Amino acid sequence: MAEYLIFFNQQWVGDHPEEWYGTRVKPSLAVMAEMKEAGVYVYAGGLEEGDQGPITSADDTSGELVISDGPYVETTEFLGGLTIIDVPDDEQARYWCGRVAQGCGWPQEVRKFKPRPPG
Repeated sequence: MAEYLIFFNQQWVGDHPEEWYGTRVKPSLAVMAEMKEAGVYVYAGGLEEGDQGPITSADDTSGELVISDGPYVETTEFLGGLTIIDVPDDEQARYWCGRVAQGCGWPQEVRKFKPRPPG
């Protein structure tokens, strides 16, 4: 089995009326339940938007740890949420990526994690 990250950038969600978001709760939760039942669910969650929660960056590239408020780089896109699954192959990862996109109602991307080092 291998772990995969399914994620979306907040900007991929699009502009919708507030009521629309309420219609996405039930289908999204149904996909999460389906993942749990299939034994592939590891974790899922949405992130607070930039102005609704703290953002902190840590950088040690200079040899001295610098912790600062705000994103490391200014960007027009930011991560909106993620799901981690543990499945046997790319085909299953693509399947679940599609199911998450259907449940949420906006695009998703899937990427495989590198294998964990032994130990």
